[in-house]
This record gives sequence, structure tokens and C-alpha cells, in this order.
Amino acid sequence: MSSNFIVESSTVDSENGVKLHTRIFKPRNEEVSNDENLVIVLVHPFSLLGGCQGLLKGIASELASKGFKAVTFDTRGAGKSTGKATLTGFAEVKDVIAVCRWLSQNIGAHRILLVGSSAGAPIAGSAVDQVEQVVGYVSLGYPFGLMASVLFGRHHKTILSSPKPKLFIMGTQDGFTSVSQLKKKLRSAVGRTETHLLEGVSHFQMEGPDYDSQMTDIICNFISSL
Repeated sequence: MSSNFIVESSTVDSENGVKLHTRIFKPRNEEVSNDENLVIVLVHPFSLLGGCQGLLKGIASELASKGFKAVTFDTRGAGKSTGKATLTGFAEVKDVIAVCRWLSQNIGAHRILLVGSSAGAPIAGSAVDQVEQVVGYVSLGYPFGLMASVLFGRHHKTILSSPKPKLFIMGTQDGFTSVSQLKKKLRSAVGRTETHLLEGVSHFQMEGPDYDSQMTDIICNFISSL
């Protein structure tokens, strides 16, 4: 599988001198490229619980194998990136914006799909309307539940009020967010908003490598509908 895509590393400057370690996954054969202008930017789970871009390597690799350009990066204080991670993820939103801007300037990313996993979902969601190139948003297990809302509650309104197309993927046994909490939250959502529920799947199960192929397929279906 590793033969049909290549990975390049770059360093992206975010604000306050923070340097973000970034990886770009590309189809090896440019001719099989699915969509020249579209780049999928993946935002990893909570840094303070050990989240880093390596967790999204499986999905990024599969997307590149299917002909898409996919990008992972360590937000501030995670992995090889400099700076300090924050509890509520607001500084990390600036990192997402910095990576998107860098991609549009350096690799011609005219259209960007933002994908956030777990705590990366609220962070990515808050960047959606701050980057004009973003054409859609996918969340993998957005933590809408009460406990998680103590940390990420102030991000909810930003994504729910965005007119851009949104897809919320979640396991029905998520643990952080119940199906009823998800549905209740999405009632206030603006624009095209879809959900994809995985029966009997837990939060960390869905984040694991066993579900990478399924996540990739759901993301690809969403892209073809944009």
C-alpha cells in the first residue's frame, strides 16, 4: 500500500513564533489525482491527552492512495511542533488557519476540506469560517457532551452557525456524547448538516486504526457530494 503515495514533511509558521511539523500525503502518480485543487486537512485529538498527527496517518495514507492530497500536522506543543498546548484549544485554531493559509500559498490548495478527530473537531470547526478556501467540514466524534463542553463549549456555536456543508460522524456508544445530545445540538445548525452514525461503536474504537478505512470511505463520499 505504501507504494502508491508519497509523504513530504514541512515546517509551517504559526503565530507567536510557533513552528508546526506538517506532513503532506500525495498520490505517487499525479495522473490518478482525484481533485487537483482539493486538499484534506486533518486535525488530531487532544494534545494534552497525547494526541498528535501520527494518529491520523492511517486515514491520510488511505486518502492519498485514493488520489487525494491529505495533510496532517502537530498542533502547538504536540509531537515535533514548538509552543505550548492549551486546554480549550483556541490557540490551536490559529494553527489550523496557519496550515490552511500555507497550503493555499505553497501547494495551490484552492479548496480545503477540514476534518477534525475528537477534540480536533471543535478546533477545526472554529477555523472553518476563518479560511475562505474551506469548502466543507467533517467531524469524527465531536465531543458535544456535558463534561467535554466544559473545555470545548465555546467552539460549538462557531461550527453550528457556519453555512458551509458539515458532516458529523459518531459511534452510537461514543461515551462523551450521546446520540440524543448530538441530535439536539445539530437542531440549531445552519446550512447543509449531515450525520453518519456507527452502530455500537465507542469513541476510542472509532479513533483506532480498525476504522480508518471506513472513515476514509465516508469522507470520500462526502467529498463527491460537495
